[in-house]
Amino acid sequence: MPKLGMEPIRRASLIKATISEIGAAGSLEVTVSRIAKRAGMSSALAHHYFGSKEAMFLAAMRHVLSLYSAEVRGALAAARSPGERAQAVIRASFTPTSFRREVVAAWLNFYVLAQSQEQARRLLTVYQRRLTSNLRHALRPLVGARAETVALGIAAMIDGVYLHAALGSGSTDGAAAAAQVEAYLDAELERAK
Repeated sequence: MPKLGMEPIRRASLIKATISEIGAAGSLEVTVSRIAKRAGMSSALAHHYFGSKEAMFLAAMRHVLSLYSAEVRGALAAARSPGERAQAVIRASFTPTSFRREVVAAWLNFYVLAQSQEQARRLLTVYQRRLTSNLRHALRPLVGARAETVALGIAAMIDGVYLHAALGSGSTDGAAAAAQVEAYLDAELERAK
């Protein structure tokens, strides 16, 4: 008989192990057995909780997005002006929680999976819409009608920094990454004057 209350603990452990294994491998070419071993349980138990490696990976990305969402909400709550709101969204994208090697690897694989898997595509679409919506809302008082274009540019830069980091051509120094994207924001704000 399973212990009551163990399921959430085991699921969390498997999610963490999934992110770590993908980070170590740099791809989705990891087995449920390896993930389960890292989590300290059997692959049968992992299959019981998630059903498949793909389901495990989607749960891991939902977890990553949930943490990212909390970071953004916290940063936006502390912002006092539209400019600070835009900076808050950018900085939240590069916190130590979100911008570490294994999470960056998970993002790269998530982008790839979204090309062929409907649930992943939907999840990615939700993330992209929220990101651009938060940026557009912050930018509208600063750049007016160009808010959509600038928001899409910032979103593309954020994704680009993640791609560079995942492919080994960039570091996972979050402060430097945020400064790089903020330089683009500053240039766009200067252009709007």
